[in-house]
Amino acid sequence: MQDTASIQGFHAHVYYDADSFPRAEALCYGATERFDLEMGRLHKKLVGPHPCWSCQLAFKPDVFADLVPWLAMNRDGLVIFIHPESGDELADHRDHALWMGAVKPLKLAMFESVKS
Repeated sequence: MQDTASIQGFHAHVYYDADSFPRAEALCYGATERFDLEMGRLHKKLVGPHPCWSCQLAFKPDVFADLVPWLAMNRDGLVIFIHPESGDELADHRDHALWMGAVKPLKLAMFESVKS
């Protein structure tokens, strides 16, 4: 069993495309109005390991219990990928992740090369 004390925060990545962009934008800005979090850019290109356009919501562990159910209830069909920040990016993205909606294949090679 792993100790959750290593979790310093979480990222929720809201995935979207050109058609669903307005819903993603509304969801992300709505989250910033209700919760203590940092919203990243609403990317209209692929970034990092993500297979879709995305926006990152970064938050501390004490926000998790309120934010994650809110995202579940308000995601309006959007896919959301949530992972902890424990210091092990590969495990956080591959082994410790939560998905709302369809599971999408991540480009994990960028983390695997760091582990070598």
